[in-house]
Amino acid sequence: MILTPDRIVFAAAFALLNAAWLGAQADSRTSLPASRPAASRPVVEDEAVRELRKLADLGDATAMYNLGLQYANGQGVPQDYAEAARWYRKAADLGEAAAMYNLGLQYVKGQGVPQDDAEAARWFRKVADLGSAIAMTHLGFMYENGQGVPQDYAEAVRWYRKAADHGSARAMLNLGLMSGNGIGLPKDDTEAARWFRKAADLGEARAMHNLGVHFANGQGVPQDDAEAARWYRKAADLGEAVAMYNLARQYATGRGVPQDYGEAYFWLDLCTAMSNKEATAARSMVEKQLTREQIAEAKKRSREKLEELRRSKPR
Repeated sequence: MILTPDRIVFAAAFALLNAAWLGAQADSRTSLPASRPAASRPVVEDEAVRELRKLADLGDATAMYNLGLQYANGQGVPQDYAEAARWYRKAADLGEAAAMYNLGLQYVKGQGVPQDDAEAARWFRKVADLGSAIAMTHLGFMYENGQGVPQDYAEAVRWYRKAADHGSARAMLNLGLMSGNGIGLPKDDTEAARWFRKAADLGEARAMHNLGVHFANGQGVPQDDAEAARWYRKAADLGEAVAMYNLARQYATGRGVPQDYGEAYFWLDLCTAMSNKEATAARSMVEKQLTREQIAEAKKRSREKLEELRRSKPR
């Protein structure tokens, strides 16, 4: 591909715009999501809730947990986090692991109970000791960040490893980040890439993106722009905004993929819809290389993809 002078200037400007953002985003640490936003609608207690309440009053721990869920989500009853916590606690006291975890989440967010990270960690430890990978991962995050427990990187790694052994993709992602940054583990790009690949193979979008960064930079893997673009696309297709930006960069500069300004604009427009300022600036540069018809087509595809992502997002 021969670059004309105006395209050389464009490519250089795009690279400068990208450099700082690419490095910063590659290290984004992840915890577990807190509880989902609950529906806000006026409801009257329905028959299903009345049946759950009967079973709960008879000492059924699973019914107590499910009744807590109904209150947390406002399903069949008015939403009431305090009542949700009360039923979760009753179920947790009878050994219901899911109730222990949800009670921990409520302490993290201060929903229906006073915000208390130490109490959250106590409940996460209880359920982690019962073999819950998600609780192990959350406990590892708390030790890594000193949230409700003393900061202890070795303990964070221990819990992440236990969670990874139980199949937690997020724990694998966090082990990759700790290896790549030399936090709690020797700095090792090869080991980081290995963890990112394991998590990516389980569908973790952030790991897919970070693996793409490793291929783009030749960190722990052979430098391979085509492989970087492949992993960026996988992550972008799942809604990872930074991957959309980096994939657009590949298309705009022809690295690892045929140069295609229309495809670059599509991903930047989608990334812009996610309120990314860097993508907005880059889109303005790419726009100069396209006709109005090409821009309109890219925007149409972007709207359709955004709607697809919104439909697939857990409610």
